Amino acid sequence: MSAQFDLPAGVGLADAARKSRWPARMDWAQSMSGLLLGLFMWGHMFFVASILLGKDAMWTIARAFEGYFLFGRSYPGIVSVIVGGVLALIVLHAFLAMRKFPANYRQWRTFAAHRALLHHGDTTLWWIQVITGFMLFFMASVHLYQMLMHPGMIGPYESSDRVWSERWWPLYLVLLFAVELHAGIGLYRLAVKWGWFVGPDSNAGRRRLQAIKWALTAFFLALGLATLAAYIKIGIEHEGRVGEIYVPTWQKAQQ
Repeated sequence: MSAQFDLPAGVGLADAARKSRWPARMDWAQSMSGLLLGLFMWGHMFFVASILLGKDAMWTIARAFEGYFLFGRSYPGIVSVIVGGVLALIVLHAFLAMRKFPANYRQWRTFAAHRALLHHGDTTLWWIQVITGFMLFFMASVHLYQMLMHPGMIGPYESSDRVWSERWWPLYLVLLFAVELHAGIGLYRLAVKWGWFVGPDSNAGRRRLQAIKWALTAFFLALGLATLAAYIKIGIEHEGRVGEIYVPTWQKAQQ
């Protein structure tokens, strides 16, 4: 005997099939938004790390994003547009990701019990990603709002003053660890989920991807700590001249 299912009144088979595609579409959107944000965070880390190459290098990178070398002058509004897009992408990604969070205390208890029982590495990574994602939703929003409202205050002195004299360095320190852990785990889980770079042996591929993931996390954490230390050092040296705008060496020579 074949099973028979009754659909709600007014809902046909085509409507039911169409509605069933939405979870898959939302899952795909969550994956793609996470991929874009993860790659952006890594690129952003290289941009801010340009201070390690010198003040002029960091000034050049900052002005390039403002269109200085394309239009002959800076347009900080370009940075605001980019930051606004990133902020919107974070909100979208967080909204989609929250669908998979335990919705109440009983579900949290069930998940915690299963995690303790199974001792599954990827489940623990997911739990770390949930915690860091929750932290990022608040801390990254604060940082991005500051960039959105003051896009022209990015430079060797301006950024260093913000880090040290305006006491943003504690937020940036916690944000560094949260974002690198979240992004690294997220990109690893995406590769496993969609079968990217896994190879014919899934277990060996997973171990290889985990090794790459932790190596990249260690690299970006070391780069981030060195970068933050450089901004703190400049901020301490510049503490008596807070508000001074950095002028690159070649402009000083022309003047």
